[in-house]
Amino acid sequence: MKRLWPYGLGLLIALSPLVAIHPVRVSGHSMEPGFRDGQLVWSLRAWCADAPARGQVWIVDGPDGPVIKRLLGLPGETLSERGGDLWVSGARLREPYVARVDTQDGGPWPCADGYLFIGDNRPHSEDGRAWGPLPRAALEGRVVF
Repeated sequence: MKRLWPYGLGLLIALSPLVAIHPVRVSGHSMEPGFRDGQLVWSLRAWCADAPARGQVWIVDGPDGPVIKRLLGLPGETLSERGGDLWVSGARLREPYVARVDTQDGGPWPCADGYLFIGDNRPHSEDGRAWGPLPRAALEGRVVF
């Protein structure tokens, strides 16, 4: 039995990344152009990821199941859309990853104690603008590559 423990330890070390990192297939067009429908991405599970930060892409448990969206609103902030730009607590947010904007004004969307997630392809994304902020427990994993 003593001779088997190195193999068991090696197997445990080899499989441990699979517990923390897992593949996710993108479904839909809401995150284009950065993430395409059918693309495979890797997600670092929320329990081992750093604290959520603006601009990160996450797999979140939305009202209709898991979705991939960008974190834009943090607890205590209020977001709104004006003239195709997103505003966070009165300051314009620079978003180089957005190719297509929504030309209609929207909001305000207060985050209170939650996080607001929005798709990069604004005209084709059902997201936090419709569902509102999500609690920390709804964050399943951060997309890492």
